[in-house]
Amino acid sequence: MELTNFQEKIQALESAEDLIGLGRDASELRQEFEDFIIEAERVEQVKRLEASDVGTNYEEHDYAPMKEAFFDLYKSFQEKRKKQVELKTALENENLKQKKVLVERLKDVIENEEKIGTAFNAYKEIHENWKKVGDIPRDKRESVQKEYSRLLEIFFYNIKIYKELKDHDYKRNQQLKEAIIFKLKQLRTANLPVRDAEANLRALQDEWEEIGPVQNEEWESLKNAYWETVRGVYEKFNEHYEQQRVVLKENIDAKKALIEKLVAVNQDVEKVTSAKEWDQKTKEILGLQESWKKIGFGSRKENEVVYQEFRKHCDVFFQAKKEFSKNIESKFKEVADKKRLLIEEAKTLSKSEDWKNTSDRLIQLQKKWKDAGNAGHRFENKLWSEFRGACNVFFEAKEAHFKVQDDANTANLEAKKQLIAEVQNWTMPADKQEAIAALRTFQNTFNELGQVPMKDKNSVYQNFKKAMDEKYASLKLEGIEKESIMFKAKLDNLKSSPDRLRLLQGEKNEIRKQIDILTKEMMLLENNLGFFAKSKGADALRAEVDKKVKHAQDRIQQLKQKLKLIPNE
Repeated sequence: MELTNFQEKIQALESAEDLIGLGRDASELRQEFEDFIIEAERVEQVKRLEASDVGTNYEEHDYAPMKEAFFDLYKSFQEKRKKQVELKTALENENLKQKKVLVERLKDVIENEEKIGTAFNAYKEIHENWKKVGDIPRDKRESVQKEYSRLLEIFFYNIKIYKELKDHDYKRNQQLKEAIIFKLKQLRTANLPVRDAEANLRALQDEWEEIGPVQNEEWESLKNAYWETVRGVYEKFNEHYEQQRVVLKENIDAKKALIEKLVAVNQDVEKVTSAKEWDQKTKEILGLQESWKKIGFGSRKENEVVYQEFRKHCDVFFQAKKEFSKNIESKFKEVADKKRLLIEEAKTLSKSEDWKNTSDRLIQLQKKWKDAGNAGHRFENKLWSEFRGACNVFFEAKEAHFKVQDDANTANLEAKKQLIAEVQNWTMPADKQEAIAALRTFQNTFNELGQVPMKDKNSVYQNFKKAMDEKYASLKLEGIEKESIMFKAKLDNLKSSPDRLRLLQGEKNEIRKQIDILTKEMMLLENNLGFFAKSKGADALRAEVDKKVKHAQDRIQQLKQKLKLIPNE
């Protein structure tokens, strides 16, 4: 039964007009609802434990609002019914007082009224009022009714003058009572719910008691037929309840058998040493729980006792499993903590654009990840997904970067090839400065075109250098001018080389080396000047040495100027 059905049923009971006869229905509905909630909460507990086993979170369904709504209606029903019962009791007590007054009045008529007509009119009034008076307390009904019936019989026996009327009433009462017996026989064979049949029986019995007397000679047989039929109806009720008791007992026995199996499983728990074995035992427990749910209810008292026993042994099993899982989980958590550190480092590296070094570092992290071991079902998949995602961020960015760069490098290669062809086919102008300016423009254009694919960078550089060297070689340059122009051209070429950093540094080193050599030579020459005496021959040598020192100084100054032209990269 769904929770909404319980809500609808208790609401229907609570909104009924006559609640007194529904007390048992409400109590049974409450018991069914409580049993349903207990089972539902147990199922939620099992689901939560299962989710915990697989490393996921399970949000348990909260039945509190539904229980509160149900018991609010149930409380309202009980309060309304209590008021109706109290009102009914008050009315029945008042009715009892009225009937006792009528009994006393009837007794007074029998004992004191001498006029038959007046007595009969008094009787009619009393009887009409008697019929109008409602129910009285059930424990008083039989005695009051018997006393009233006894007085009626005395009254009618005493009123000889109305013999014919009395006989008519007897016959009519007999017909009504025979009709009651007929209805009771039909009730015995009718296919009605037991509660409805019991309500009909009570109504027919009340109706029987309210019918007046019959002829004495007919009364015994009529009474015997009535009670025989009533007993038959009660036998039918007893058969139903006996069958129900048998079914309830069978259900309890079946549940006790499941408890025995559960106990047997728990006795083997201490021998379980692996997660696989625990999974197998868990399947057995869950199978027993499924079998439990398929068994119907037992008697209310026993049903709760066996359920608590079953639940206790289930809790014992899952607590033992939980303790086992804690030990495994601690190891998994240790591995998970290591992998979380790797994830944090991978996330930090994922933003790097140092493609080579970061690639190497991420590969090392992946090896460490593998060496760390497995973090268990609860952590492993989620952590791996997070780690792999961080690595993918970097490698996808790297792939996108180099794809864009490769496309640009290819375009640069084509542009440089076209520029080389343009240099090769270029006709130098007669004006030397114009030619030098044009060559510098070619060089700047080549440098600005950017990188080319790695496999082509050396060849395209050498081709361009060759074409430029040929053009510079055709210029008619002399002395310092030639050296300066050719050095600047050389620097321009070095700047466009794919290995420019090394070549420029090498050029610096070479110039510094030359400066060092010239400086040492100059110092040696200056030192030698001190050895020359003042004479014509010495003066000539001194002049020669001064000339060489001056040349060395000039040369050093030229080299320093070249050094300044080399960029610091």
